[in-house]
Amino acid sequence: IVALMLDLLAPEADEAVLEVGTGLGYQAALLAELAAKVRSVEIVEEFASEAKVRLHELGYANVEVRVGDGSKGWAEHAPFDKILVTAAAQRVPKALVEQLKPGGLLVMPLGPAEAQELTVVKKHASGEIEMRGVIPVRFTQLEIA
Repeated sequence: IVALMLDLLAPEADEAVLEVGTGLGYQAALLAELAAKVRSVEIVEEFASEAKVRLHELGYANVEVRVGDGSKGWAEHAPFDKILVTAAAQRVPKALVEQLKPGGLLVMPLGPAEAQELTVVKKHASGEIEMRGVIPVRFTQLEIA
């Protein structure tokens, strides 16, 4: 699923990516190999701390991790070319749509716990949002403030 999400996101070498849900840093490390700058938000302080240490020890200077509510994004570093969310929600959090550059992509699972779908969200230059479901999935729920 990590590979599929990265493939759908299609990060490029000159792009800034926001990851919501750092976990222990595995996907952030992969993103760091593909994008210019990765900022990752993790709600569980212990996970964020461990990921920071691990990513630093592995030499990923282009990744920054912070503890926080990922549904709010990371406004002070927006806009982002791409956003990857590793928790499901009924709808795309408004803050994440606002922090996505026009022409950007967001990949996340959407829907209730029993019927989620991995979804690619494209923000057109006009600001219009287009969504495309890819496959059924089951992720933990993202709490939206």
